[in-house]
Amino acid sequence: MRVAIFTDAIGWHTRQLRAALRARGAVGRCVDLEDCAIDTTASWHGLVIPGYGRELPDAALVRGIAGGTFEQVTKRLGVLHALRELGVPVYNDARAIERSVDKSMTSLLLHAAGVPTPPTWATESAAQAQRIVMRESAAGRALVLKPLFGSQGQGLQLVGSVDGTHRPLPALADGYGAFAYLQRYIAPITTPGYDWRVLVVGGRARTAMRRVSTHWIHNVAQGARCEPAELTDELATPAERAAAALAMDYAGIDLIPSADGAPAQVLEVNGVAAWQGLQRVTGFSIARAIVDDLFDRRLAQPAARRA
Repeated sequence: MRVAIFTDAIGWHTRQLRAALRARGAVGRCVDLEDCAIDTTASWHGLVIPGYGRELPDAALVRGIAGGTFEQVTKRLGVLHALRELGVPVYNDARAIERSVDKSMTSLLLHAAGVPTPPTWATESAAQAQRIVMRESAAGRALVLKPLFGSQGQGLQLVGSVDGTHRPLPALADGYGAFAYLQRYIAPITTPGYDWRVLVVGGRARTAMRRVSTHWIHNVAQGARCEPAELTDELATPAERAAAALAMDYAGIDLIPSADGAPAQVLEVNGVAAWQGLQRVTGFSIARAIVDDLFDRRLAQPAARRA
């Protein structure tokens, strides 16, 4: 069994995945989607996947997709789309990744599925964005301005009513591409504050951690501390529903506690989730759980049904 691990960075995660694949008698080969191509003269399927000659991998795990121009990213996702159409199980497939990378689509699908998530606005109109911020600020609420395709807590700003002072919306051309994605800020209920990361694999919540930080951004990449967390029904249920709403094979679901006993709110769904911090507080191999789900659920399906 030959499994392509699509990644733009070889390191701890890919070593974990390759070891888990070896434990199942499979060979994992790291491939950068940048190096893949479409060549309809090269083979019956028209794809060029380095290391596979005229053949295709038996399955693919998506660990990372490098950024690039619109055309470059479209081609890279197109390779994943093509593999799926050719009957190769892709974990997570391009459709799921597109839903999670686009934060506005994530919010829309979560809302449509009735998953608790903060009120969200996405608009290309600077005037409309200003009106939203002014209205929320007048009600004493803050908003988080996020890059639509950002990750690891980078580029987040608080606007609106912040600590009792109005903080205006910045010029949208300054790093936001004349586009505003705004999400109502959920203030921490403790000091320091925290949120949760829940890992869902194959539709089932498997493990969780608290990300604790004195800063309002709780990403591990921004310095948050990882702590074990009990995987309660209050965390598992919305996490599983969020993963199902986006049709994810596996996902890292970020949730934040709400005041006054309200349900935890789903902030984001990560379709190419890192799990090194989570692994430190989890008693089983996350890479092995992912690989086992690929083999036992996805590869166990008859080939005609995999698409």
